[in-house]
Formats: sequence, C-alpha cells, structure tokens
Amino acid sequence: MGFARQGAAGRAVQAVVMAAGIVLGMAPASAQADEIRVLNWQGYGTDEAWAVEAFTDKTGIGVVHEYFNSEQEMLTKLRTNPGAYDVVLINSAYTRQAAGEGLIQPIDADGMAHVADLAEDLGNHPNLVFDGATYGVAWVWGLTAFAIDTQDFAEAPASIEVLWSPEHAGRVGWRDDSVEAVQMSAIATGQDINDPTDWDAIRDRLRALKPQIRLLWSSENEWNQFLAANEFDLATYWSGSAARSAREFGLPVRFVIPEEGAIGWLDGLSIPAGAANVDGAKAFIDWMIDPAFYVPWDNNVGAPASANAKANAQLPEEAFNRAVMGDAGKLANVQIMGPMDEPLRERILALWQETKAYFQE
Repeated sequence: MGFARQGAAGRAVQAVVMAAGIVLGMAPASAQADEIRVLNWQGYGTDEAWAVEAFTDKTGIGVVHEYFNSEQEMLTKLRTNPGAYDVVLINSAYTRQAAGEGLIQPIDADGMAHVADLAEDLGNHPNLVFDGATYGVAWVWGLTAFAIDTQDFAEAPASIEVLWSPEHAGRVGWRDDSVEAVQMSAIATGQDINDPTDWDAIRDRLRALKPQIRLLWSSENEWNQFLAANEFDLATYWSGSAARSAREFGLPVRFVIPEEGAIGWLDGLSIPAGAANVDGAKAFIDWMIDPAFYVPWDNNVGAPASANAKANAQLPEEAFNRAVMGDAGKLANVQIMGPMDEPLRERILALWQETKAYFQE
C-alpha cells in the first residue's frame, strides 16, 4: 500500500509527537529485548520514521522492517522464514488461513492498554478469531473502490460503471491483484464479493476492461507516479492511500464510494509463530493502536480509519475517516472481505490470469 514517506510531513509529525511528550504504555526498556522485526507493506504506518523513533526512545527496542508486495508473498515469507519476524500486518481475510497453517500465534492482550478501546465490531471481528483464540489485533480498516483525477471530472461520478465508460478508454488504472479484480467485478454485477455465483458475468466484465486499461498497477508509489504524470483519469484505489496521495503529495485525487458499494477490509497486526520478542511485539502493536500514534499519522500523512474508537473521535470533524468512514449511511453497501477457501482462491487466480492473457491478445 505504498512506500517509505519521510521529508516534511514526517518531520512535522515527529515535532508534534516530541512536543507532546508522548508517553507510551509499555514496560521499561530494561525489561525488553533490543529489537523487533516487522513484516508489512512498505510505507504503511509501521515504518513512519517519527513513530519508530518515538517507540525506540521510550522502550529501547529497535525496529527493523521487511516488506512484501502481496498477501501471497507475505504468507510465503512466513512459511519460509519461521522465527524471522515478530510482527506481521495481515489483511484479516487471510488471518484464519495463517493461523490454520500455524504461521501466527494467539495473542494475549494482557498489558496492551489500548486494546480495550477498539471498536467492539472490529476488535472482536470473526476474521481475527480461529478456534476460539484471537490471532490478530484490529489496527486499521478501509475501503477499496476507485479514485479520480479531479482535473478530469467536473463532478465525482456516482457509479462504478464509470470504470467501463468509453469516455475513459485507455485512461483507467486497475490494480494487478486477482482477488480485488474479481471482487470489484462482483460488485459491478450485483454479487456477493465473498460468494460470487455468476462467474460468466464476472468474466465478461473483466474482459470488457481491455480497451479501458492504461496501467495494471502494483504499488502506491506506482499509482502516484502515473497520476502525477496524468496517465489515467481514474483508477481503483484504497481510501487511506487516496488521503495520503492528496495530503502528502498534493495530487488532485478524490476517493469515490460508488452507489453499488465497495470492498471493505480490516487489517490486523499479528505475532508470527516462533517470534523471538513477543513482549516487544505486543508493545509495538499497542503503540500502533494508540491515538498518540494514529492521530498524527492521519492528520499529517493520511491513513485508513483506526479500529480504535477513541482515536477516530480525536480527528477533526471534517476528516474523511471521521466524517465519511463514521457515516453508516455512506457505507451501507460496503462488503467486508472474508476468509476464502483454497478452491475459491484458485478459481479467482485462474480467472484473473486468463483475463490478463486476454488483454495481451
């Protein structure tokens, strides 16, 4: 979901944090090992330089990051590097799978002061529970739909159908992700994203994208570069990333929640099996859900909505994650991504690979 973001925005947030004299609810540094290793998307919150510095200054625990570019790559890294990581970011649609494979461990929230402030429907979300135990701490959530270049639209479109409009032929960006591609097409054909039934309709919709596509993008960095170069009019995107693109990079971006609905997702922070520093991992996760981290992250950089109700309540009233993401009416048609079994995942992957081959014909 992005790339390392430092510079002016990062320095501004660091100044806010240090000036406020943030107190992290963690054990003294002497009680901790001196390092944790975090596996995440690059530039997605946990590696904000000011936040890592604040955490290390208080606890004495260094933070080392490693990155992935897809959920499948994340799972592969956990499978092939047991014991290498202490914290991993997992889209909760994959949490049960990771738990079932023994890749992550149950989390005892004892000592994690901010877990009690998680919104009940998110903190206890069934995606995060496996065999009666909690395997992920709800961190942030958001939407996948599309964003427009406001310079190319007199007003924001209301329907997802704009992605297929001949008016934007050759000017559409679409994420190169099998699950997202199929689920977006399921929304466009009025289906359940977690249990589609009319596969022919989805196939037809995907194929109909052929004249539309300018870019099959894979990273937030790539998305921003193409938007800045005016290479597309609109593109599938994430709500938090759209806020970041507009706020931090000054791009003419507006996120659209179409009337047909959007893909909802919940990201959790988990502790891999065999983690070398469980106490340090818990301290870091608690810092990530602390309003003292989240509010400056959202205000100064741009972030998805926090799973911590107290954090969202501290945002300015006009903030997207308070004014829009807190409005149940605007989210009425959102479908939350859920776990999927391997046959469904394989079918989705096969259809997307088939579609991309068709694009090349």
